[in-house]
Formats: sequence, C-alpha cells, structure tokens
Amino acid sequence: MKKIYATAKKFLIRELARSDAREIVESYLIAPNASIAPASINDLFGRLLSSAQNANMKAAVIGKSIGGVENLSRALFRFNPKKVKREFDDDPDGLLAHIIETLNPSGQIRTTSRSIWPKYCKTILSVATFLGQFKDGKDFYDWANHFYSDNKSIAALPMILAAEIEGIGYPLACDFLKELGFVSYGKPDVHVRQIFEGIGVCPEKSTAYQVQKVIVQIAEASGVSAYNVDKIFWLIGSGKFYKHPHIGKAGHIGRKKAQFIREFSTLDRH
Repeated sequence: MKKIYATAKKFLIRELARSDAREIVESYLIAPNASIAPASINDLFGRLLSSAQNANMKAAVIGKSIGGVENLSRALFRFNPKKVKREFDDDPDGLLAHIIETLNPSGQIRTTSRSIWPKYCKTILSVATFLGQFKDGKDFYDWANHFYSDNKSIAALPMILAAEIEGIGYPLACDFLKELGFVSYGKPDVHVRQIFEGIGVCPEKSTAYQVQKVIVQIAEASGVSAYNVDKIFWLIGSGKFYKHPHIGKAGHIGRKKAQFIREFSTLDRH
C-alpha cells in the first residue's frame, strides 16, 4: 500500500514535467481536519446540495444553468432547511416552479420524473427533511463525530447519509464529508475505482465501500489522510488541475489512469 502511494505521487509529479511540479501537486493534497469546527445548518444545506450535483451531467445542467449551485440560496430562503420543508414539503414540482421563477435557469428544463431538475428537487426536499432533525450545526457535528471518531463505525456515516437523502449515494456522501473537513474520507469515484481495479487492489466491479476501504488502507500505510490519497488518484484519473488553469489546456493535462496502470503493473512484476 505504501508503494502504491509513493509510485502514484512520483508518477503525477513526473507527468507535470515542471520545475514546480511537486509544489503544485502538494497544493491539492492538504486539507485541515475541520471535523470539530461546526458549520451552520444553512451552510451544511448548501454543501450537501453542491455534492449532490457532482455526478454525471448534473453540474452542467444545474450549477452551470444558474451561475453556480450557491445561487440556489436565493430560491431556498438562504438555505434554510426548515423553511424549505414548510413551504414545499412533498411538492417537488412546486419547488421546481419556484426555482424557475426565481432564478430563470438557462437551457431547457425537462420536467419528466426521470429528468435531472425534477430529481434534484426531490433531493433538495430530502436534504431539508434530514437537516431539519438537527437544532444547529453543532448538533449535526456531534452526531457525525459519534461515528467518525470510532474506526469501527466510521464507514457507517456515509452509509446513513446515502440512505437518508434521496439522490446522494455512498460516493457523494463521502465527497460531502471530505469537503466538509472530515479528511479520513476520500471519494470512491469512477477514476479511483478504475485505477484500483486496474492495479489489482480492488476486485472487478468493486463497490464504493470496497474502494473506500483501500483508500483508507493506503492512507494509513503512507501516514497521510484519506483526502490526500483520494486527490492523488483523482488527479491521475481526471487530469484536472482546476486550481492551475495555466497548466496544459485550461488546467487539463489529460487522463493518465491507463498509463499509470500499465507502468505500475510493469513495476509490480519486477
């Protein structure tokens, strides 16, 4: 596991082919442990909705059409979950109509039950219901840390979020938690899963839970956070250096997962 991390980091630095490559890579790997610094319930609402659109085409259809998902605040009473639930409980169609009237999203808004905006409105109401259980941000953090502080139950927290909130599966729940500062989680997305399957540390068609376990194992062996490990392999898989638009083509150096898998497999045989 330690070899996997060290090889991946060296590979990424080499592929950047810049004198400042190490500093650039490091800038993506460090995030403070903010699991004891509660955000407000309103902030949690906005962050959950941001993570909920980080799948497939949702970010392009939702965030891009309204100038960023944070602008939903104007339609969602500054991300007030109790007021959203009170005004639109069990009425996702009414919520969508309100969003359209308030924000005038660009592009075509499909309204079939399987379309992105109607499904996202159900997610919004589900998040509002879930967060409405907590008195404030501290109450949420106290609850989350009950699971997070125990290695035997840490994997259960994203499972509960995925079960409680419609439209947020295990990977997106992990994404929400790691971006919130719970750095012992990575996001077991498709890039990371394909690399792990390719180098043989996860079985084919592995579950998000299996991928997350390997992220944690690599992190523990390497003395870094799961957030750190997640970023290394996500950067290899996606090629997106989003904080450095001057690199490559607007920050994109191309996906490197197939190349890394080939090179690691060759090293592993030796």
